[in-house]
This record gives sequence, C-alpha cells and structure tokens, in this order.
Amino acid sequence: MELQKYIRDVQDFPKPGIGFKDITPLLLNNEALTAALNAFIKLVDGQKIDKVVSMESRGFFFGPMIAKEIGAGFVPVRKPGKLPYKTIKQEYALEYGTDVLEMHVDAIQKGDRVLIHDDVLATGGTAEAVVKMVEEAGGIIVQLDFLIDLTFLNGKKKLAGHTVNALIEY
Repeated sequence: MELQKYIRDVQDFPKPGIGFKDITPLLLNNEALTAALNAFIKLVDGQKIDKVVSMESRGFFFGPMIAKEIGAGFVPVRKPGKLPYKTIKQEYALEYGTDVLEMHVDAIQKGDRVLIHDDVLATGGTAEAVVKMVEEAGGIIVQLDFLIDLTFLNGKKKLAGHTVNALIEY
C-alpha cells in the first residue's frame, strides 16, 4: 500500500512558511493504519525488544500498538510536568531556544533493548534527546523507526551510529 497518499500537506502550519505533514488521514483509514502498523512490525523483524519508547504526542499513536504486537513494554516520553513520578530530563535545541523532555527514572532498566518510535524525523533533535535519556538509563538502542523522514532536514546525522528506518521519505 502506498502510505504516502494518506499524508496531507498543510501549508503555513503551525506558523507561516512551514509545510506540515498531517498523518490524521492515515489514522482515519483502517486499511492504511493496519498497513502502517504491519510495516512497523516488519521493521523489527523478530529482534528482541524489551521497550518501545515514544515521544508525545504523535508518537503515541503507533508506539503502544507496536509494543503490544511485539510483546514489549511502552515508555512515554513527555514534556516537563506531565509524568507523575520521578523523571530523568534531557534538554535539546529548537530552531529558537531549547526544550526539555522527561521519562520516568524506572522506565528503562540496564540492558533493556529499546526501539524508539516517533511519527516524523525532522532535524533529529527530539530523537537525539530520547537516545541520550535511554542510554543514560542503561538501555541499548536497537533502532529508531519513524512514519516519515523529512530527508532534506538531515535528521539522521544526529542519530549517526544507530539504525534509523522510515516508512515514508520526503
């Protein structure tokens, strides 16, 4: 199935000059949603994964489903103040300024084999921050999987040394 036809381009969102890749048409279509989930499962290809780590908010669409299908736990990574227990934090650079992500301190155990999943790989800053948190907690990154890779932004550069997959590339 050609998943790309289920991605809607929205110009000037969230601000002027940005071309936003809207994945909600894919989520609305059960056939496309199932095809994407099956493609993500195939990317794992029988590798042992203990935890699937996803970033809010659009990483949460597929992350828990992938975890369920491969028999792994799910770890949410959120913005500050959204998780109820003790957290580890990682600051990362934005176009203008910085932001912070958090993960529960007990979410990843030393030696856990981790799949990091998100919807879009853009500049790679968010994914790089999550890699740092997982590794700080003692996890082993097996791979990073994305629905979309905006290749012109070179996000893979920040993830050098890791296996990075995407179902759709622009």
